[in-house]
Amino acid sequence: MNAETVNAGPAAADDYGDAETIRRILTSTGDTWAVVGLSENQARAAYGVARVLQRFGKRIVPVHPRAGTVHGERGYATLADIPFPVDVVDVFVNADLAGRVADEAVAIGAKAVWFQLGVIDEKAWERTRAAGLDMVMDRCPAIEIPALG
Repeated sequence: MNAETVNAGPAAADDYGDAETIRRILTSTGDTWAVVGLSENQARAAYGVARVLQRFGKRIVPVHPRAGTVHGERGYATLADIPFPVDVVDVFVNADLAGRVADEAVAIGAKAVWFQLGVIDEKAWERTRAAGLDMVMDRCPAIEIPALG
């Protein structure tokens, strides 16, 4: 393996979101987080993570095809349906669908994209970063926020 291969893109989970990018997204990117895949299903991880985001002062916006109200916030079927600016798009869909969501985040003018634990799409990473957005993959903000101290 040569240096070009090693530096070509993220090679391990540690490379999917450096500490500075994580800190910037959580503290200064903005407080409106669209949570894609969030529904009323309390057994799903998105439900608990959205509650943590709220506890830390983030406004959550549920994005789900069945677009219900979750944690007191009205849901929308797609990112494009949200009638106000979104700062961060937090993605709880499987990796096969995540790239499309990242592209939609770019299209709506989001500032950052956050792929949850287990959601990895390196091509989406490259496209999103090339569009000028911060991006984190294979991480959970509910774990990272308390770690900020």
